[in-house]
Amino acid sequence: MLAYPEGLPTPQREGYGFDPVSPMTSTKLVSGRSERRRAFVSTPTVATVTWLLTPSEAQLFEGWFEYVLLSGSLPFECPLLTPLGLENYRAQFVDIYKGPDLIGVDFWKISAQVSLFKRPLIDKEWVTDAPEYILGSDIFDITMNRVWTQPRND
Repeated sequence: MLAYPEGLPTPQREGYGFDPVSPMTSTKLVSGRSERRRAFVSTPTVATVTWLLTPSEAQLFEGWFEYVLLSGSLPFECPLLTPLGLENYRAQFVDIYKGPDLIGVDFWKISAQVSLFKRPLIDKEWVTDAPEYILGSDIFDITMNRVWTQPRND
């Protein structure tokens, strides 16, 4: 799997977001009501991303898009921040990026939409069997990093 170039920054927060494709379909009934059902399980999600790059980073990004991804037509793996945290996702550009636009004195802004092959979701077992652990995960994280990493006085 082709990888997002090491050394390039992750997307900016401005305009960053996800838009999942609906997995539902509906059938209009004679009564005027509609019957809704799930059409498919694996739904893609479109992420809107913006990078703020130095001139050398912008050169690398545009070259990678053109020569490695063959004008953005090939899928790649890239780090994205989701509610699950910063993880690598298999993605593909929806179309060519917008930009580069000059920002400030010497930064370049590149915006794009990338389609993730799979929605970033927590495992089903956590939701059905232990939802309280999901809701309390921030406390667990704090405990792991503050308390359990302290040296023991044995």
